[in-house]
Amino acid sequence: MTTIFGKIINGEIPADIVYRDEQVVCFRDINPAAPVHILIVPLKEVATLNDLGDADQALLGHMLLVAKRLAKEEGIADSGYRLIVNCNADGGQEVYQLHLHLMGGRHMGPMVVRR
Repeated sequence: MTTIFGKIINGEIPADIVYRDEQVVCFRDINPAAPVHILIVPLKEVATLNDLGDADQALLGHMLLVAKRLAKEEGIADSGYRLIVNCNADGGQEVYQLHLHLMGGRHMGPMVVRR
């Protein structure tokens, strides 16, 4: 993997890793948009959500269950949290390695600013 997330996965760049298993690595965002902002990144190299196939259903389900677990561990499960997957440029994707944002610890406001 050549992205910054790939370098974190491979241990080439340090990160505040909060969870790791055989399918994902989870670490705190270096520029958090909320008090809790954790990135859940699959170890499998996948650029965008559009690049997933039917065989990836279990991976996506695992990512959601890990998010639920981390929300509980971070103390934000009961008050609420937001999960975000950005896809491609108009979707706001900055790093082209699939990842799920787990954000919470404050009221998150509207999902999208309406224009």
